[in-house]
Amino acid sequence: MSNPHGQIWWTELNTWNPDEALKWYGAVMGWTFTEAPTATDDETRPYYIAMKDGRPVAGIFTLFKPAFEGIPDHWFTYIAVENLDKALVHSEECGGKILRDPFVIPGMGKMCVHADSAGAIMGLIEPVSRNG
Repeated sequence: MSNPHGQIWWTELNTWNPDEALKWYGAVMGWTFTEAPTATDDETRPYYIAMKDGRPVAGIFTLFKPAFEGIPDHWFTYIAVENLDKALVHSEECGGKILRDPFVIPGMGKMCVHADSAGAIMGLIEPVSRNG
């Protein structure tokens, strides 16, 4: 695989109402969905992979209390980095901030929630592979 550093790698809808999201995006975008494990394997709030023409295009993450209380539904983007640990050190040297410590999702990669020097929030991911 070529070095994906700096590329938009994944995007997901973070929502309080995944059932409504599945219905709307299925009807409007023509997406189908498969269920996938979450980082905590909490079966009460499944994660969905949106598929279009047999390819994954986005995720749908179920928000939950108290961790996300007060946060509205929103789209969230992950940007690939070659080495997450090194990227975080360099980012902090440049004014960035870690908002959620790194965690691993098997088959996807190591990721974290992060803010740039202006406070814009994104995910950074050290991907396992593009097919993960």
